[in-house]
Amino acid sequence: METRNIMIVGVGGQGTLLTSRILGGVMLGAGYDVKMSEVHGMAQRGGSVVTYVRYGEAVAEPIVEEGQADVLIAFEQLEALRYAHFLKKDGVIIINTQKIDPMPVVIGAAEYPEGIIDGLKKDHEVIAVDAMEEALKLGNPKVFNVIVLGVAARHMDFAKEQWLEVIEKTVKSKFIEINRKAFETGYGL
Repeated sequence: METRNIMIVGVGGQGTLLTSRILGGVMLGAGYDVKMSEVHGMAQRGGSVVTYVRYGEAVAEPIVEEGQADVLIAFEQLEALRYAHFLKKDGVIIINTQKIDPMPVVIGAAEYPEGIIDGLKKDHEVIAVDAMEEALKLGNPKVFNVIVLGVAARHMDFAKEQWLEVIEKTVKSKFIEINRKAFETGYGL
């Protein structure tokens, strides 16, 4: 099997690291060699966070090069735009439609760009989902990342049961049920 490359991008506190641990666990459980690398910007201050997950029969390094990502999972629109150039021509972007103003927008030095998703659709296959709305319907906004992961899982070669098993092993026991529901919600979208 050719090495597959996944990037998870978001803002500090959105759950990119948990999402990468679930992804890695599914791939390890399927018998693949897995390499992960986490790049923290100002994660605790709402800055950009990028996680690379690479898997295959033998993976030499954890970093995904520009133009090589098969899947880009973006928890926020501007982060999708910022990292879209990492996507392969036939890759897919799964975007949570949420907007989080970066500091330059907050202080009035810049404006949040309009039309990000439509712009990305001109060059890429884009699946946009309002995962925050879905998470609120479930009663817990913190599980929006697992909803996005459920959407992304539909574009990967692993059974739904494999994902659910790893979620149960990865999240704290008191959050297993809500995360299972979140994944199922995303998987069904």
